[in-house]
Amino acid sequence: MPASLLTIGVRPPKKFRPEPFPYHHELTLHIDSLTNLGMGVARVDGWVVFVPHCLPGETVRARIYRNEKNFSQADLIEVVTPSPDRVTPACSLFGECGGCQYQHLSYEAQLAWKTRQVAELMKHMAGLTFPVNPCHPSPQQWGYRSKITPHYQKPRSAEEFMPIGFLAQGRRSQILDVPQCPIAMKEINEALPAVREATRLRPGKKGGTLLLRATIDEQNQRHVTTDNNAVVTEVCGTTRFDFLAGEFFQNNPFILEEFVGYVTKQARLPETQFLIDAYCGSGLFALCLAPHFQQVAAVEVSEAAVDWARKNAEKNGIGNATFLAASAEAIFQGITYPARETTVVIDPPRKGCTPEFLDQLIAFAPRRVVYVSCDPATQVRDLAILTAAGFTLTEVQPFDLFPHTRHVENIMTFDGPMK
Repeated sequence: MPASLLTIGVRPPKKFRPEPFPYHHELTLHIDSLTNLGMGVARVDGWVVFVPHCLPGETVRARIYRNEKNFSQADLIEVVTPSPDRVTPACSLFGECGGCQYQHLSYEAQLAWKTRQVAELMKHMAGLTFPVNPCHPSPQQWGYRSKITPHYQKPRSAEEFMPIGFLAQGRRSQILDVPQCPIAMKEINEALPAVREATRLRPGKKGGTLLLRATIDEQNQRHVTTDNNAVVTEVCGTTRFDFLAGEFFQNNPFILEEFVGYVTKQARLPETQFLIDAYCGSGLFALCLAPHFQQVAAVEVSEAAVDWARKNAEKNGIGNATFLAASAEAIFQGITYPARETTVVIDPPRKGCTPEFLDQLIAFAPRRVVYVSCDPATQVRDLAILTAAGFTLTEVQPFDLFPHTRHVENIMTFDGPMK
């Protein structure tokens, strides 16, 4: 390792670890693959170096800025030999902004890598080789996000320019100024200049986070709100959902109907007459799937979200769904549905299901489980637990809700064990 080589004239940060590379040491690297975080992976004498905005098969020049215990991180200086899948990014800030990881990769190749990454997680984390369906594309690949949350920090003086935007690539606190965002809806980009200007003119700026949420009105026209407590509306097929602007709801409405439609198809079996929706939020799956089941029971830890789910059921004329404000672990306590006639839909937060919930799910042993996840890594962790308990994986389907980013939504379908 070239640890003895010094980078002259550059002072490293105070906590910089000097091994195995000096600060700002430059390397020529061959990129082998991508991580599930969208980073290029290279190796030097077996030591892993992560470099952003690189593609497999490329030769690049990179500059070390951090040595961790088991790997190093580097900034990309130059692509020496580009991949045939490399394209020109649509955003001039790509490479500086940490919001997108794949703008330099053709969309077809993005889908292929997301499919591959789900399969590799299953193989490496669960020891399971299983066919993964091709990642379902987003019908709209630019201007799809209905919500963005730019950040800003308190300026050190009245004269200092205050950037308003997102974290810079590879930095833990530096905010990059982002005047426009090509993956945000056009209505958001139209509203953004005035919101930014008003924020800069606000007296006593302490730093914080802004909200721009594009809501839809009764005429299906989009409008932007910046009020976290404003009541906003989203539509999935013929079902309309009201919720507070600052609360969670899927942020790509263009793929929403196809996404929910797939969950519906997987959840329905001739023998399943009952649906349990764990982690139901404001009712997306419970209400969209309710017409296909005799009864639906849904649970959500947020009482506010449950209130909206009930209101949305009433607004859409859905009378066969009940909603409980409790943790997901409590949902099976009052369930009297026959397990062999029941489908359970799971859509947990990024950390996945808790052990307590999985224990109760395994004990209940429903006929079918449809597991929706925004983090395939925690989903695969839970996959290993479910298969060990006798559940059978039947289908794996990634969805690209966030084109040009590393994020992938993944749906796994299980048949429950016979008891």
